[in-house]
Amino acid sequence: MIRRRTTPELARLRQRITQLDSASIDRLYGLEPVWEPGAGGLAPEEFVGVRCPYCGERLETRVDLTADEPSYMEDCEVCCRPIEFNVERDAGGALVALRVQRID
Repeated sequence: MIRRRTTPELARLRQRITQLDSASIDRLYGLEPVWEPGAGGLAPEEFVGVRCPYCGERLETRVDLTADEPSYMEDCEVCCRPIEFNVERDAGGALVALRVQRID
């Protein structure tokens, strides 16, 4: 068996590679963090109950917490009128409030 001598540069490189975690790999390649189920932290979406501002029916809506837009439109499941949903988040991205309003 032939043993090769390792150079100090190679030893340092091996040490750096073994110390990489998912966050440093994402930074190295310029990737955005991905939400992993069961990894803790914030969920990418929440289901929230609201009342339609037109007919008053209670609706269950999915709020996408990964979207950059602070508001979105969705039709009421009962009266089919368009509702504007305004999402308010805290600094960490968690849902603070969801306001609904009429479009007329």
